[in-house]
Formats: sequence, structure tokens, C-alpha cells
Amino acid sequence: MPDVLDATPYDALLLLSFGGPEGPDDVVPFLENVTRGRGIPKERLKEVGQHYFLFGGVSPINDQNRALLDALRKDFADHGLDLPVYWGNRNWAPYLTDTLREMTADGRRRVLVLATSAYASYSGCRQYRENLADALAALEAEGLPVPKVDKLRHYFNHPGFLEPMIDGVVRSLADLPEDVRDGAQIAFTTHSIPTAAADTSGTPADHGDGGAYVAQHLEVARLVADAVRARTGVDRPWQLVYQSRSGAPHIPWLEPDICDHLDERHAAGAPAVVMAPIGFVSDHMEVLYDLDTEATARAAELGLPVRRSATVGADPRFAAAIRELVLERAAGESGRHVTPCALGTLGASHDLCPVGCCPSRAPRPAAAGVDSPYA
Repeated sequence: MPDVLDATPYDALLLLSFGGPEGPDDVVPFLENVTRGRGIPKERLKEVGQHYFLFGGVSPINDQNRALLDALRKDFADHGLDLPVYWGNRNWAPYLTDTLREMTADGRRRVLVLATSAYASYSGCRQYRENLADALAALEAEGLPVPKVDKLRHYFNHPGFLEPMIDGVVRSLADLPEDVRDGAQIAFTTHSIPTAAADTSGTPADHGDGGAYVAQHLEVARLVADAVRARTGVDRPWQLVYQSRSGAPHIPWLEPDICDHLDERHAAGAPAVVMAPIGFVSDHMEVLYDLDTEATARAAELGLPVRRSATVGADPRFAAAIRELVLERAAGESGRHVTPCALGTLGASHDLCPVGCCPSRAPRPAAAGVDSPYA
């Protein structure tokens, strides 16, 4: 990183997230936003929303983002990086378009985007880029200045993302009863997606069985497992498993599901399992319900001791990693050489998504890529 913390040419960072309801009255309108264009009846959305209603209609994701905003602003200020941080969501307030409108009013013209998704996939990358293009088109239609927007690269293998997860697994193992601790296995979990979407995730060169989505998660699981072995002195069996499947049952999705995996591990004689949600930046609803509620209840039925390790959230090391990624990208855009920070064998991800990266079924404009209409 350069000695002087200079984010030029960027004049703002935008934290871009999914959004979530903040009360019972928000749940159905939020789900209508998420499923817009799919023709799902309101009564069905009320059924889907039961997960939220169990928690008072409040998703933890917005508070998690507020904490991350505070961590980023503190880290930037502590290190002398003069870069304002804004927040916008795809599906709930503060909405992305409103935030970009605010940013243009504040004179921001070169914006760097941090998406709360660390891996390559349509839903984890290109869909965010499509939403950015939609928001920029709305500003253009209103006659407002359209800022140039770039997106930070995927950070799944940055040490500032990995180290908090490693600590979380070690702590969860230590929290298990002593008689099952050394035999405990690790289930690394992430959001299941359709196998067709997984197979076309990442650049065209990555396409194939599982694509970049599965390859990147396997890399993170291996890196975390290796670090846990080094710290505990125990070589533990581990597996990448999936959760939070939705959609039509006839469409193949990535498997095995976490609950099926717990069944199988119990039948095979595993004494305990640590569930490590490596696919998620924070403890949002998929973690709170699918792991802490559903999977934990299934383990209790089996008599299988389980623990769920922490997500990265607003860990100061993650905030520091974002600062490093900002400076790395700024240096590259300014023609200064910097060596990207990445662990493992996959190396640092691309800065600009190429044509054919994580394609959608119905092509739509997407910002912050080689094919962006707002270059």
C-alpha cells in the first residue's frame, strides 16, 4: 500500500447491500421488492415471511450494515483516509437510487462500491451490477449527473476476511464439551444457488462444474480448515454444504443441504459439528433462521452437539481489509503499481467483470464491468 493514503480518483465509497425489513409491516413489501416480476401472490409472500415474523419482522442485516459503516468510518479516520462512506440497499431503505441521488447532490462523481457479497455469482455480483445500472439510468432520466461507478474486487481470499472466520471456528470448537471437541467436524456453509447459475459463475474461463462460486468457497474452506488445524493441532474432516434453498423443487440446486448433512454426519458417528457460515458477510436472516433455528433444532433432535461460528460482520480486520482494497484499486486506476493481497492458490480476483461473467438468463445492462453502458 502507498505511504500516503490517497483514494484518488475516487471521492466516495458506497456500501451496497441486500436490505431487509425493520418491522412486521415491512415484511411483505420487502418480499415484493425481492420477487418483483415473478408474479408471486401476496398470500404466498406472507407464508415466506414467517421466518421474519418469528423475529418480530426485523432482519438483522440493516443493523449489521450500520455497524459495518461505523467500523469503516472509524478505520478510515484512524488511518487518515479522507473518503466519505455512503450506504444503499437493493431491496429496502435506504434504497440504492436514493443514495446515489444524495451522492450526486454532494458532488460525488467517482464512486467505488463495496458489495456485501464476497464471491462470484449472478446473485452475488452481476445482479448488484444490474441494480447499479438501473439506478444510474434513473439519475440520467432525471437529468442528474451520472457518476462513474466501479466495484471492489471479490474479497473472499483476503486475509482480513479469512482471519475473523478462522478465529470464529476456533472459538466454537473451544465452546464444545471437552469429550467431543477433538472429534468435532466442520460444515462450511453457504447459500445454495441453482446448479446452472453455479456452473456459469465467474469469468467464462471459470465456467464448468460449479464454476467460480464453488471453487472460491472450497478455497476458503480449505484455507480456514488448514489454519484451524495449525492452531488446534487437530486435523478435522470438513465439507462444503449449502443452505437457504428456494425456488421450484424440479430445478437442481447445489447440495447437500446443511440439515441433510447433519443427518449423515450423525449416522456416520461424528461426535459434534461446527457450522461455519463462510458464504455470508454478516448474521442476517439466512444465518439467524436456517442455521441458528432450523439446523440447530435438527441437531438437537439427533442429539448431535453443534456450534455456529461467527460471521465476519464489522470486525476491525475486515474494515482494514476494505481500506486496503480501496487503496489497491485507487492505485491501479492512477497508474501506480501495487501487489494485490490474496491468500491461497486462486489469486486476486479481477477488477472489471468481463463479458460473459456470471450471465443472467435475460441479458440486462450492468454497471462496473467491461460491458457497462456507463464507462
